Amino acid sequence: MSVSNLTTKSRADELLWGFWYAALRSEQVRGRKLVRAMLLDVPLVLGRDAAGKAFALRDVCPHRAFPLSFGQFDGKTVECAYHGWRFEAHTGQCQAIPSLPADSKLKCERIYAGSFPCEERDGYLWCFMSNAEGRAPDTPPPPAPELPTFSPSYKVAHLWAALPCSVDQAIIGLMDPAHGPFVHQAWWWRSRRSIREKQKQFEPIPNGFRMSPHAPSANSAPYKILKLLTGEPATTMIDFVLPNQRFEQIRAGRYWLSSRTTVTPIRSDLCRLDFYAAWDILTWVPVVSFIIHVFGPRFIRQDTEVIEKQALGLKYEDRVMLIDDADRQARWYFELKAAYLESRRTGAPMKNPLEGPVTLRWRS
Repeated sequence: MSVSNLTTKSRADELLWGFWYAALRSEQVRGRKLVRAMLLDVPLVLGRDAAGKAFALRDVCPHRAFPLSFGQFDGKTVECAYHGWRFEAHTGQCQAIPSLPADSKLKCERIYAGSFPCEERDGYLWCFMSNAEGRAPDTPPPPAPELPTFSPSYKVAHLWAALPCSVDQAIIGLMDPAHGPFVHQAWWWRSRRSIREKQKQFEPIPNGFRMSPHAPSANSAPYKILKLLTGEPATTMIDFVLPNQRFEQIRAGRYWLSSRTTVTPIRSDLCRLDFYAAWDILTWVPVVSFIIHVFGPRFIRQDTEVIEKQALGLKYEDRVMLIDDADRQARWYFELKAAYLESRRTGAPMKNPLEGPVTLRWRS
């Protein structure tokens, strides 16, 4: 068993550009309201045009750096409240400068406010963050992330919380398999007396790794409830994909539950956790909805409290210890980040740190 020390203020802390990030929930942006947000330390202003299509601009007027979010929006252009400059909502192209005389030779259409590709998926407004200035990406971005679903009719749920830490600390906490019996103690989930040895197989996938399909832990009551409801044994598969997405698919016969958890960097010291789930498990009986809306917030609150307390120690110690096998996923995450950054630097294909199936063992 190997032990490694990681300096949290190293290159591993770099934010990852060239990905979609969830900026706001769809319900937060309505009508012609301009809404402020922040991603990767970049201030944004989001809204919807006259047709309801979402847009995202850098919340900084290129004239005097006045926040555009204080301005007016007419369904097509955003007007800066300081000098009335107007910018096309989707491209950021300047449309008018009121102070210019009629014979001015200044070509205002050559001036741009920063803008970011923006798409709506799964109840979120996603922004493609290729750079901090809002320059157009060199190539069209791929479609925004979408949660896999497996039938035409299903229920959905959203949960969210602020996490006062760096994105790295939040993500390795998200994928940590060993804290459950200590942080999430409950009669229906884990206790110190329920700790037992686990063995899981992992495999590489594009931009990430997968915990291969397996029977859920026998010491987890929700899975026992699922089997009781469906009459079928359950299997689960968990993927982690850069920059910040954890997918889980649970199957029990023809029934399924699909979820995605993201940890979005707002600032270097603040993240937001978003959990989105869809399921078709006995949708006429609110058992799954009850589990998610009652037990889910408790889980998130417990994790948030741990992160707040951990932040007290990280003020004085910027190195964390990672041990095999319980911390191997955290090590893979940092190795994936390094490989991605190196690929961006050199233009060479990204090399996944996992070269093939790997079996990990730990107790939890």
